[in-house]
Amino acid sequence: MSMTAVELGKKIKAGEISVMEATKACIENIKTYDKEYNCFITVDEEGAFKQAEEIQKKIDSGELTGPLAGVPIAIKDNMCQNGVLTTCASKILSNFVPTYTSDAVVKLMEAGAVIVGKTNMDEFAMGSTTETSYYGETKNPWDTNKVPGGSSGGSAAAVAAEEVPCALGSDTGGSIRQPAAFCGVTGIKPTYGRVSRYGLVAYGSSLDQIGPLAKNVTDCATILEIISQYDKKDSTSVERTDNDFTSALKDDVKGMRIGLPKDYFTEGLDPEIKDAVYHVAEVLKEKGAIVEEFDLGMVEYAIPAYYIIASAEASSNLERFDGVKYGYRTAEYTDLHNMYKKTRSEGFGAEVKRRIMLGSFTLSSGYYDAYYVKALKVKALIKQAYDKAFAKYDIILGPVAPTTALTMGESLSDPIKMYLGDVYTVPVNLAGLPGISLPCGYDKDGMPIGVQMVGDAFNEKAIIQAAYAFEQTREYKQPAAVAERGL
Repeated sequence: MSMTAVELGKKIKAGEISVMEATKACIENIKTYDKEYNCFITVDEEGAFKQAEEIQKKIDSGELTGPLAGVPIAIKDNMCQNGVLTTCASKILSNFVPTYTSDAVVKLMEAGAVIVGKTNMDEFAMGSTTETSYYGETKNPWDTNKVPGGSSGGSAAAVAAEEVPCALGSDTGGSIRQPAAFCGVTGIKPTYGRVSRYGLVAYGSSLDQIGPLAKNVTDCATILEIISQYDKKDSTSVERTDNDFTSALKDDVKGMRIGLPKDYFTEGLDPEIKDAVYHVAEVLKEKGAIVEEFDLGMVEYAIPAYYIIASAEASSNLERFDGVKYGYRTAEYTDLHNMYKKTRSEGFGAEVKRRIMLGSFTLSSGYYDAYYVKALKVKALIKQAYDKAFAKYDIILGPVAPTTALTMGESLSDPIKMYLGDVYTVPVNLAGLPGISLPCGYDKDGMPIGVQMVGDAFNEKAIIQAAYAFEQTREYKQPAAVAERGL
């Protein structure tokens, strides 16, 4: 489990490790260490071993030759998997077993990956800390008193804790990139429409995207290549032919134009993070990139616009959880309306209720134009600001979050503080752009710092190439607790 996903895939293909050995090692690590971190909601041990047997036969017969054949992978628990409990970390879906599988997961299974289980997350992906889960918070493997970030904290922590070599997450406003930064791993949020959302339980339908979390850029590019295919079942899926992301794994940024938004380096950003991001810019400059500072604009409006749009979409998406068709239903009720009320009151957690109420308010008559329509106009202006920037630059470089991983309980008591922590990631979702987060240093307490690289729409290759070039200058570092296991 200390190998990267691609390294493990090569060993399996060469016959040095069997698929069953890899799967058993993965399950063993989850059983041994997950009591401490709580990365998983469901571990499908029986299903994983069954998959391992079938995949081994296909590898031996030459049917499966891909880089991830036989490699164990975890899935965030908001992606449906036929016959496997899918809860979205909520009480209201605590008994929901889907009858179909999400398209991204199907693509991984077709490539021969072994799906070992479903990872913990913020309830319905609402949160930035993985503390709002009905199944308890996930802890950061670098320091168990710290949060792993959210909402894909379970996936990021599982990779950092070496319970799995790689995982899938989903990103609505930074939910892949921020936990990747907090847990010292790499994560990619693809362009909106690049990866099918079919089978992903919707939070903010115009913002959600599925993406990979892994130890390095190579793994992320490899997974992204597998899951990025057109899907006619998703009306927002875009048909593209430029999905060969591994071709961008080149240590070459000569002549690449990189923009550093001045707006990102103002008050509120931890000085250690600022220094680490500037260091990345210097490294890329030494490798031949052209680095300039510029004014991006619109940054201060991103958070309010995002929370209005995301909450509005959440309130309508979460209407379907009413105790009638599937999921949790309250035990005692007097009539239909009472059943709805009690089921939703008991089934949803505080953060989800907060966002449903905020969304319902902004969509209500009299406030729709004042809030929701205005937020959509701001969203269009943010996209214009990025379009203007990408006319001049190949990638935009900046921080992922204003601070490193927060202490447990710190932001739950102050939701506004948690919302403001997404200031560098949400504009990317509002504009539908691709972004990558990768480790670039450590703060005085030894906690990881992430750097974010943002590309123009469908130009994932530019950010993968720049990230890969920077990655060549440093080695992947394990959390101390994980490194001690090998001693």
